[in-house]
Amino acid sequence: MPSTAVTYRAALPGLIALPGVYRPQADTLLLADALAREPLRPGAQVVEIGTGTGAIALRAAARGAEVTAVDVAWPAVLAARLNGWRRRLRLRVLHGDFAARTRGRRFDLVLANPPYVPGPDVRLPGSGARRAWEAGPEGRAVIDRICVAAPALLRPGGVLLMVHSGMCGTQKTLALLAGQGMAARITQRVRIPWGPVLRARGAWLRAEGLARDGDEHEELVVVRAEYP
Repeated sequence: MPSTAVTYRAALPGLIALPGVYRPQADTLLLADALAREPLRPGAQVVEIGTGTGAIALRAAARGAEVTAVDVAWPAVLAARLNGWRRRLRLRVLHGDFAARTRGRRFDLVLANPPYVPGPDVRLPGSGARRAWEAGPEGRAVIDRICVAAPALLRPGGVLLMVHSGMCGTQKTLALLAGQGMAARITQRVRIPWGPVLRARGAWLRAEGLARDGDEHEELVVVRAEYP
């Protein structure tokens, strides 16, 4: 499993991010790199779950894919539409929950950078920037939903590419996808320093056994799962 540098050639420059919209960071760049390694024919049907600025969706569109992007936050929807317009790339950007907005459709490729930061609050925020990262005590509130929904979203031979933190339980993700009949593996890993959110809850993470004493680095992984 290759370890990918977070620089990714100054990836994704010049995107507009409206207030409260998640800006491309190390996880975005890692997913962009995974997408670049994935075969993608012109006209392929692609969906991105939680598009934010549209950074990843735009890269798929630039390769000739027909891309649907979904986000629960209106500012993200507006930002993705604006970024697509500025680059003259066609994106179908939808507001709402990914399961509701994709019901009855199947795709060749599903891309996801879901909220995955573990935190003490069971109740997830209903608005604001924190929606982009808060994912409950195990960090799996959205990850598990994507794993369960993946077979219904993918065409035969379709692929899910999802990035998340190793704190969330990489083996749980692989086991859940395997339980859905998918061939899943980790294709990339990278360790990065904690950002301000993790540093602020470091004591809680250590108390929960999600981080070791003295360690202030997080592993990010890309999960690739193929539907037979």
